Amino acid sequence: MKKLMATTIAATLLAGAAQAGEIAVIVKTTNSNFWQNVNKGATAAIEGQSEHTMTFNGPASESAVNDQVALVENAINRGVSAIVLAPSDPEALAPVVKRAFESGIPVAIIDSGLAEGNEEYYQAFLSTDNCAAGKLAADMMIEQAGSEGKVAVMSYVAGVGSEIGRVGCFVEQIEGNSDLEIVGPFYSQSQMATALNQTTDILAANELVGIFGANEPTAIGMGRAIEQAGKAGELVAIGFDGNADLQDMVKSGTLAATAVQGSFQMGELGVKAVMDILAGNETADFIDTGVVMVTQENIETPEAQNVLY
Repeated sequence: MKKLMATTIAATLLAGAAQAGEIAVIVKTTNSNFWQNVNKGATAAIEGQSEHTMTFNGPASESAVNDQVALVENAINRGVSAIVLAPSDPEALAPVVKRAFESGIPVAIIDSGLAEGNEEYYQAFLSTDNCAAGKLAADMMIEQAGSEGKVAVMSYVAGVGSEIGRVGCFVEQIEGNSDLEIVGPFYSQSQMATALNQTTDILAANELVGIFGANEPTAIGMGRAIEQAGKAGELVAIGFDGNADLQDMVKSGTLAATAVQGSFQMGELGVKAVMDILAGNETADFIDTGVVMVTQENIETPEAQNVLY
């Protein structure tokens, strides 16, 4: 059904001679290496062709949801050809995605989904299988930390689609397969300094056997707090995403591992998906952009290097 809708949108655009033009890539924030890696992927997809241009934008922080809504509204108002969107809030972004659909502008959603019931308004969804990633991190935690003790969960923004799957499935896997006690989750609002302070307090108040930092700024803050407390290597710490700071923490042993998404692939395949839609080609409803558990042992391998940034 969505493929048929995508074809219908493409036909409408062709009829209006509006096929070529700007592809607006709008992410959760531009102040993150993860999202800048999405930008690199989008840039790679747009190179080598002359029909389309690409713009990249996002609010100052992931919690600035209204600012992201305004960016999408602005893109619609200026008549872009297509939108690649990483929605910061599954409910708040749904009305503007619907408006894009009604305006004949195809949308590819990346990273986090929209609220249930809005599937007809976008033509492709590209994401890490966040539930599978959360379970993968939990299985490693159980394997390395054992089946008893306390594990703290350092999350980011409550209710975001990626957070629901990633953190929810981590907790479910831990609780269903061990006697580990979950402490938290705690929400950093994707602010590194907040995560650092929260982790410092939690380390002082609890004897932990493990800790999970569920996105890039949260995991960096968590790792720095562990280092400052002199507890590196004393508990199993697992991060998420793969910038230089997190890579260094894996190499030093502060982190046992970090789960790294295919952020470059989200940008590259997201832009390619909307270009296919504009050309009238079929696209898959869901494209899994993958995750790799990066450890000291595999960090230099091609599999890890292809997703690190």
